[in-house]
Amino acid sequence: MASDPNSFQVVVVGAGLSGLRAAREVHNAGLSYVVLEAMDRVGGKTLSVQASPGGKGVLDMGAAWINDTTQSEIYNLAKEFGFDLVEQRTGGTNLYKDDNGELDEEQLKQVDQLFQAITEYVEKCNLEHPAEGPDAEQLDSVTVKDFADGFNDPGASQLVNAITRSLLGVESHELSALFFLDVLKRGTGLANVISDHKDGGQHLRNRNQAFCDRLAAGLNPGSVRTSSAVTSITQKDGGCIVETSNGTSYKAEKVIVSAPTALYSRIRFDPDLPPAKKKLSQSTESGYYSKTALVFQEPWWHAADLSGEYSSSDGPIGFTRDTCVAADGQYSITCFHTGDPGRQWSKLSAEERKQTVLREFCAAFSKAVDHVPEPINVVEKDWTKDEWARGGPAPIMRPGVLGGEAGTSICAPFGSIHFVGTETSPVWRGYMDGAVRSGVRGGKEVVAALGKQAK
Repeated sequence: MASDPNSFQVVVVGAGLSGLRAAREVHNAGLSYVVLEAMDRVGGKTLSVQASPGGKGVLDMGAAWINDTTQSEIYNLAKEFGFDLVEQRTGGTNLYKDDNGELDEEQLKQVDQLFQAITEYVEKCNLEHPAEGPDAEQLDSVTVKDFADGFNDPGASQLVNAITRSLLGVESHELSALFFLDVLKRGTGLANVISDHKDGGQHLRNRNQAFCDRLAAGLNPGSVRTSSAVTSITQKDGGCIVETSNGTSYKAEKVIVSAPTALYSRIRFDPDLPPAKKKLSQSTESGYYSKTALVFQEPWWHAADLSGEYSSSDGPIGFTRDTCVAADGQYSITCFHTGDPGRQWSKLSAEERKQTVLREFCAAFSKAVDHVPEPINVVEKDWTKDEWARGGPAPIMRPGVLGGEAGTSICAPFGSIHFVGTETSPVWRGYMDGAVRSGVRGGKEVVAALGKQAK
């Protein structure tokens, strides 16, 4: 193979966190490789853009948060690259809106009871074999809505739906209860998954989101090839032939696929994927997830002792977070649009979407301040309209998938093809840390399977 410039020991499909981290393992083993990326950039579902024209600072329009305790793989990369991490603002007053206006003390008490009940279910989950945990078969046969309705409390059903929207971009009737509880288990529990505090999933942000750029820079020059969507992978004679949309063909002994499971259908596999792996692809999909970042001249909500956090049960803005980086003079609040309200909002024109967000935002914050300033910039990113993302943060499973052969096949290789991606991670599924962990696992698998150094 060495004489053919398009022949490698390993082809990696996808230059997001999981693919690039897998490529690093291959690189460190001294193997020859190439990384093929469908987008015109590296990064996958991580994306940073300028906060304002000519201004300083960036906005994370994709995956953004990490922590420094249970998310050790992504945190170790941050330390290795010398990144500045910004602690998520948690001080100040949060603003809420539900169908009745605001949460009262009785509803807050119900929230605590529900959290405790969910936590008890999560603690029973079997991380290595989800289908073998107590009540697993029954939990995988119902949706999260069915599960929440079992508490006989409308407030519980509403709260759980808000959680599935914010975490996964879907309504509670769209996914398996077992899958939902498994996601919480892999994120070290409900309290940590939804927390902005220490140990929480949203504790820290990177001042300059560049994990993928730095990972790519550490690989062989020219080894990452963008605008190279893989259209087919053919296994024959103990190796693989990988075809791309630009007409280039590559030969490899091993292939690592880091595309989301829901996008496997974009690739023609010959021979076809095994039935379980094929069902996995057909039975998973990413939820509706998009962001609108509002950039301001100054952090006016800080002076009003507001956290910058607002949440709604029915508005196009599902929730917001303070996304300032004071060191760069970047002051912003990012609005998240998820689930059905987000889907409806996305059908509007670009100008209508912008004005709808500004109206709801002003109405919410005007209750706490005399004047809400006009933003100096508004930046939107709709991940469902991205051809190679189709939503986010990670594919969800409907009832009957996780507990069956399809669910157990998620990490299984198929011949010379190995699969990575945040949804395959043993912990923090759907997060950057999960993506990195899956890449490490997949890269090590391939290195061990080849069992040799570079030719």
